[in-house]
Amino acid sequence: MPGFDLLLTNLLSPIVLAFALGAVAGFIRSELELPDPVLKLISIYLLFSIGLTGGRELAQVSVAEVAPLFGLAAALTVAIPVATFLVLRRLAGFDAQNAAAVAAHYGSVSSVTFFAAIAFARAMDKPAEGYMTAVVALMEWGVIVSLLLARVSMGRAKGGMSLGQLATDTLRGRGILLLSGGMLIGAVSTDAQWHQISPVYEGLFRGVLMIFLLEMGMTAARQVRDFATVGRFLTVFAIASPIVWGVVGVVAGHAIGLSQGGAFVLGAICASASYIDAPAACRAALPEASPGIYLTASLGVTFPFNLLLGLPLYWQVGAWLYG
Repeated sequence: MPGFDLLLTNLLSPIVLAFALGAVAGFIRSELELPDPVLKLISIYLLFSIGLTGGRELAQVSVAEVAPLFGLAAALTVAIPVATFLVLRRLAGFDAQNAAAVAAHYGSVSSVTFFAAIAFARAMDKPAEGYMTAVVALMEWGVIVSLLLARVSMGRAKGGMSLGQLATDTLRGRGILLLSGGMLIGAVSTDAQWHQISPVYEGLFRGVLMIFLLEMGMTAARQVRDFATVGRFLTVFAIASPIVWGVVGVVAGHAIGLSQGGAFVLGAICASASYIDAPAACRAALPEASPGIYLTASLGVTFPFNLLLGLPLYWQVGAWLYG
């Protein structure tokens, strides 16, 4: 599919249009809103659904088949936050806390971007390997890498939490818990048991994702108003970083033998920036870091870019590689 047609198809997809509708509602300060309990329920459903389907796929492959992917994911979990931290410290002159906070967001994973990438690959009839869910769970540890960088850079523990406590809190986070627990349940479920629940966890997924993206559009619109707080350099960074790491992810996925859909989803994972789980860790461990910087960059710039333009770009890179 030519690049322009691919971009147009993505922009006119129901998932992206739902995000756009939410953004319009946010810009005009509409009364539309979703209650927090509903948002939490939807988030739990999406994470659990991806975990379950991923577990079904993971149970059908050997350790040898997934070892290269997990090794690559571990390397990227370190490389992305370290590179982000060094760029912001040395090129932009950020202090250690703000550089580490931004690195934590870009080193971690946006679950919503992952959901959108999975849906995109399915819509292109080239679904990703289900065990890509395990990569998301592994790369959540990018937050810990970033906070360790802050500790080393500042030369002292600061923020009132040990790295052991931060690691424990990361494990307790709903992202890792639901993805990992869902994979375990999916892996041990029999075919008969899975057919009983699959209409809920497969058939409803895209529709529920649209509702969640409607809210994400409203939230992103509110963050866009704070563009001035991130500055010109960070705005450029928030667009350039996902492009660089998205292409790296697709190329690396191709190199280790993933399918086109799998390499594309890996690229989307690498390009994404967390704005749900990472902020909680940064508020606790890096209290002097500015949420106006890291949240606006990740949610106000990178997330809309990935959803609107990034996903078609990473897919096109994969199309060139896979011929």
